[in-house]
Amino acid sequence: MAPRPVATAPRPVCVSHQSGLADKLSKDIVGALRGRSGTVAISLRDDATHTRCTLRANQRFDSASVVKVTVLSTLLWDAQRHHRALTKREKTLATAMITKSDNASTSKLWKQLKPSRVKAFLRAAGMDATVPGKNGYWGLTRITANDQERLLDLITHPNTVLTDASRSCVLTLMGKVIREQRWGTPAGAPRGVQIHVKNGWLERSTHGWRVHSIGAFTGDGHDYTLTVLTQDNRTMKAGVATIEAVARAMHRDLNPTALAETLYTPTDRPQEALPAIPKE
Repeated sequence: MAPRPVATAPRPVCVSHQSGLADKLSKDIVGALRGRSGTVAISLRDDATHTRCTLRANQRFDSASVVKVTVLSTLLWDAQRHHRALTKREKTLATAMITKSDNASTSKLWKQLKPSRVKAFLRAAGMDATVPGKNGYWGLTRITANDQERLLDLITHPNTVLTDASRSCVLTLMGKVIREQRWGTPAGAPRGVQIHVKNGWLERSTHGWRVHSIGAFTGDGHDYTLTVLTQDNRTMKAGVATIEAVARAMHRDLNPTALAETLYTPTDRPQEALPAIPKE
């Protein structure tokens, strides 16, 4: 009887207009993940070099708090459709939801929007693989790295879904996330880049800790976005370490002349809000 084939982990797929960059990114992603036990999905888009990298980018994960960017985008998109500005209450809730990852504010906006409006935004945005969480559990929204990259692309570039004013609102709030929550994809970003980030984590009985980070890096000639989603982490810290290892490798490859002493160092005491989940 022939031996059973041994399953191998998928390898990142990278393409680029810049000579040698795709191979280097692919090799360095593999190196950053070597010896780590979690399941990792990655999606990178760099418009400056026309570079794209993906790994498990269509696999679904529980969103945890990264869905809050989708909630804000839905709120703004819905307001656009009704030709109105956000109310003072909505601005207050949105600011707390993004900059401090406030769960109560998120729940109020989720209840206001209802899953039907979130689904309508997802259709308009082309985020076809994303499934809103049921029964008010927004943190159990099912997301993919590719859909998160689609959202980041809409936020960072002119399009027909979100107006420039709406995009500016999202980027501004993601740029004001408190220090304790500026971990993950910003790790290793070069000086001069504007960091826009939203993170999340969540522990469940299956697949352990989910730890995610989405980031946009703009200004000073930079124009790239990075999504790293993880699960099957034994601890929250292990998930954070995995994301930051990937981020440092990718920032380094995209910015090879940046001096090591100028690279962004995230907090060593990361914090994030744990969204409510059903009793298991």
